Amino acid sequence: MKNKLIQKVICMSFFAFMLMSCNHGENKYHSVTDKIEEESKHYHGTSISSERFLEDIKTIEITEGEHKFLIPERKSQIKSYACTECHTKPLDQFQSKDGKKAHWDIKLNHANENTMNCVTCHNGNDMDNLKSLTGNQIDFNLSYNVCNQCHTKQFEDWKGGAHGKKIGGWAPPRASMTCVNCHNPHEPHFESRWPARFNTQKVIERE
Repeated sequence: MKNKLIQKVICMSFFAFMLMSCNHGENKYHSVTDKIEEESKHYHGTSISSERFLEDIKTIEITEGEHKFLIPERKSQIKSYACTECHTKPLDQFQSKDGKKAHWDIKLNHANENTMNCVTCHNGNDMDNLKSLTGNQIDFNLSYNVCNQCHTKQFEDWKGGAHGKKIGGWAPPRASMTCVNCHNPHEPHFESRWPARFNTQKVIERE
């Protein structure tokens, strides 16, 4: 009799607990995930926008996998584009008479000479476009597709928003800088720098 009474009390307590834990009407959920899913049904977006930060930047929309966002348009920003304004012949026929190199101010410091040279990325027969390692055409506006052939981890992080600089923060519409907006494609490495420090000695001397 005693055991049956104990079992009955346990069952009633468990039933009462289940009723309390499932009472969604009072905003009580099984988990944080359940709460987010339930309350997000009534979410209609945010009134915050990045548009005012993009007014002076010409952008294009790209789609990479499940990610759709804006990037700066590049070709109109390249001083000597289109390349065929000067490159009227294929690269192997285009030689300087006085022995001077056309792009004398560009130093390639990206990978060793056995791995990379100018024609690794530039198409000698179609100078208005870049090219992939397999010879496929890549538009200058989408130059990140050249970078992602080797830098796959950084590319995946960039698509998801974990690598690179945002334009206007996280508020929609999402707009991100591309590889070449931060890195010099011919010399992408950033030099190491000491962090800026407050010079207490100078302050003491001034006193």
